[in-house]
Amino acid sequence: MREGVRRCTTTRVAERAGVSVGSLYQYYPNRDALLTTVLSEHLSGIADAMSEALVAAYGKPVAEVATALVTSFLETKLRNPDESSALYAVSEERGGAEMIAQLRVRTLAVIAHALKCAPDARLSNPSMAATVAFDALIGPVRSVLEGHVARDQIPAIKGELIVLVTAYLKAADAIRLEKMHQPAFGD
Repeated sequence: MREGVRRCTTTRVAERAGVSVGSLYQYYPNRDALLTTVLSEHLSGIADAMSEALVAAYGKPVAEVATALVTSFLETKLRNPDESSALYAVSEERGGAEMIAQLRVRTLAVIAHALKCAPDARLSNPSMAATVAFDALIGPVRSVLEGHVARDQIPAIKGELIVLVTAYLKAADAIRLEKMHQPAFGD
């Protein structure tokens, strides 16, 4: 994290971990395998935490689903902002897009199911609502990780994102209901 991915060598990793390079090679055949594993574990940890929080929100109102979504994503993604920032560089070089795509499908399915289970939601397309709600979180988090927003603003960002996602989900539901009660064009 301190010196960038290019200066990350198996020798440096072994030294920092307090093990021999030979021991490191017993588990990882090369630096790329090590970095890929670290990235995979990071991304899986985020997806697992979000899934756990959202499953706990099944059957709860939309506002609680939105809070679980925002809180779980921010708390896991920004738990160690330096690590997350460093892993963006690793992701670009180590097939991160494919890993992210796989975990995204899983995460969106859990979000959509939580929305379907919310007693106060009648979303016509919970999968699309899940996609929009989740994607709304990515930009602000990336702004923090890229240094455009100060890290001490994370609690404020969390509050704003809970309002944003909750309002969106309630508005999406209200718009659907409104369309149902409008006369057809030409009536």
